[in-house]
Amino acid sequence: MKANPILLQKKYSRVIVCFAERQGISLDAALDFFYHSEVYQLVRDGVSDMHCMSDMYLAEELAEEYQKLDRSNTFI
Repeated sequence: MKANPILLQKKYSRVIVCFAERQGISLDAALDFFYHSEVYQLVRDGVSDMHCMSDMYLAEELAEEYQKLDRSNTFI
């Protein structure tokens, strides 16, 4: 199911703020990471009704993706 684009934009902003606070990073860094994340792609495409999940849940999913990326970059 597809969500209303305006409502999705509002959800994105809430998730980005929550993610930034949780990770202790700037809003710019959180915004950049979000729009390049798998979570964003899933929500945008309406996969598994991800847009229906809570903001906190999506921020936690982003944090897990962020941690995986951080761990993979430590060996480079």
